[in-house]
Amino acid sequence: MNSPRIRHNDYSILSPPEIGDRQPYLPVSVVIAAYRHQDKLDLTLAALAAQSYPAHLLEVIVVDDGTDPPLTLGQIRPENTRLLRTTPDSRGRSNARNAALEVAEGHVIHWLDADMVTHHDEVEAHMRWHHLADYLVVMGYVRYVDEEWPGPAEVHAAVSAGAGEKLFDLDASEPHQWIVDLAESTDGMRTAKNMAYRVHITNAASVNARLLRAAGPLATELVLGEDTELGYRLAQHGAAFVLEPAARSWHLGRSMMMRDREQVTRYNAVFVPDLVPHMRWQRTHPRRQYMVPYLDVAVEAAGATYEDIRATVDGVLASDLPDVRVTLAGPWGALAEDRRAPQHSPNLDLLLIHGLYRNEPRVRFVDRTPRSAAPVPYRLLCPPGWVPRPNVLRRLLAHAAEHGYGLVSIALDETDVVVTARLEHTGAFARARLLAGPGEALDDVVEEVAGTYWLDGATWGFQPATDAKEPKPDTSGAGPGRAEAGRLKTENERLALRVAQLTEELDRLRAERASSSHVRRRRLFR
Repeated sequence: MNSPRIRHNDYSILSPPEIGDRQPYLPVSVVIAAYRHQDKLDLTLAALAAQSYPAHLLEVIVVDDGTDPPLTLGQIRPENTRLLRTTPDSRGRSNARNAALEVAEGHVIHWLDADMVTHHDEVEAHMRWHHLADYLVVMGYVRYVDEEWPGPAEVHAAVSAGAGEKLFDLDASEPHQWIVDLAESTDGMRTAKNMAYRVHITNAASVNARLLRAAGPLATELVLGEDTELGYRLAQHGAAFVLEPAARSWHLGRSMMMRDREQVTRYNAVFVPDLVPHMRWQRTHPRRQYMVPYLDVAVEAAGATYEDIRATVDGVLASDLPDVRVTLAGPWGALAEDRRAPQHSPNLDLLLIHGLYRNEPRVRFVDRTPRSAAPVPYRLLCPPGWVPRPNVLRRLLAHAAEHGYGLVSIALDETDVVVTARLEHTGAFARARLLAGPGEALDDVVEEVAGTYWLDGATWGFQPATDAKEPKPDTSGAGPGRAEAGRLKTENERLALRVAQLTEELDRLRAERASSSHVRRRRLFR
């Protein structure tokens, strides 16, 4: 498929056909993880049996996640439906979905909860997008109903007749309001840029199967919030997220978030931000480290001096950006230390670097720099011997995120060649790799899908190692984070005072104007 090049998340360049206008050809696997509630599952399967999407292109995989007695497949169901069961040592919704993913044959995976009643063209509404591009995640429009439900035969008859909207009282249902609000504020997610992944909820979503397998299965270590985490990982592998209001379905009962918002939010605030660096509003501690850092700084150590490598790494670790990692690439596995005269080892510089940082948890050693930094959202490729000042990395990332740049090149020095550092957005480069033609420069594609920018290193605070000061221990008790917080507090107080002064001046001018106007009116009436 020759996919069009979506910039950021603006999928406006895609023009899906009207439902029913084109003959589809892509197979889809509908994956349903189920636990208990046989009655709801029967309704879900009855509605799927009445889909407008061609039956020979539709398979349904139901995974029973430990129901006792076991679930069964209702009499009214799609032709190609099968039932799997998890084992006691692999329970949980993510495990169940991953089990289905292992055997799914569709070009697209359509996640669906086991308590959903879809409209007759729900699957087709999803799939008309996937026929246009092969790196999409499509989200349907779900309304939640909490009332008595019809039986499977009634559901099948209504959906077959295209009258699914008559099954439930629209006025008594409600949408996921926060998704509605998010869609309204971002033009249907078209202007959401890096935050588009937040819309990903797997009760009625579909994703290109190849893209999903590249990103990896659902995170089984998460009990809640796995939807958000998977959406984030899909974004780092190049996904664009589409909201499709025509892909309609009913959810039988209120969602867990609707029923228990406070406790679900409290739970997710602990476990999800550890894996999703873009949740900056949750990562506010000035010193905390997280499982997935916000920035990976890659340094090619082979051929560089100990002093240059150390200056760069120490400068990065002294940054006021806490969730940062350093990746040192070099022949670490081939190093051999002379046990009698180690100071004369042929790879002494690398041995010293390895010895210096081998117990530093924020530094990792690799044979070669990986092609992608995923799931880390940003990577800075920095030549050894160049040192960012403490606030540079935070400012640089904020600048890149604000403008959505896929690549920011930093000019460090210019002699015969230009020495540069490169800040790469992982998702932008992943999408560029999906779209680049034979022989096409990857940076050129990144410019199309996200934008590129050049900065002057000296202006932004990059120094050569010979000019950089060695980081010193903080003996004041106020680390860089607290010092920055103090500076911001002082600046806020200054601005608040200035606002108060301007407000007072404005009130005075308004009073003078009102008084003058009153005098003029008195004169006129006389």
